[in-house]
Amino acid sequence: MKLSLLACLFGSASAFTAPASSYGARSATKLSAEKSVALPFLPAPENLKGYVGDVGFDPLRFSDFVPMDYLREAELKHGRICMMAWLGFVTVDMGFRIYPLPEAYEGLTSVTAHDALVTNGAMGQLLLFIGLAEMIGWIAIAQMLQGSGREPGDYGLDPLQLIAGKSEAEVNEMKLRELKNGRLAMLAFSGVVTQAVLTGGPFPYV
Repeated sequence: MKLSLLACLFGSASAFTAPASSYGARSATKLSAEKSVALPFLPAPENLKGYVGDVGFDPLRFSDFVPMDYLREAELKHGRICMMAWLGFVTVDMGFRIYPLPEAYEGLTSVTAHDALVTNGAMGQLLLFIGLAEMIGWIAIAQMLQGSGREPGDYGLDPLQLIAGKSEAEVNEMKLRELKNGRLAMLAFSGVVTQAVLTGGPFPYV
């Protein structure tokens, strides 16, 4: 009877303990999980691996449900636009003009020019041309997502031959430079527009 009772007690207690092998496997998996470089308190997103400029920054985990090639295409496009936009925004406010402006536009800043151009109708032309460029660009993006082999952001535009004849490592270095400058430009353009609106003054908007 005593032996039977002891066997029952040990049997019921073992039901509340995890097998040693499974516990060890879970512990090993937990300890070996790779952490993000940018956010060390979060796991590194798997889908970012292999892309130039990957530091594991995807806190909202967009790469889990959006194709990574599409995300990289969008990042490059916005970065390139903001690099040009920051330069254009600041140079106009510093007085640079590429052609004489009508008297009605004299004294306008990059902020106040928007409403004036909307009234004039010039913004409608910009919408048309940009819309056409987006439609043409979407063809290349759709083909890329279907497996054409095209790399994100690659439109074959290299008039200065900056990557012609370069090794893969050198090409990746150039891509990383563009990516970093684009990311910085997105932050810089947001900052310069905000500062211009808050101060209402010319560059440097203080």
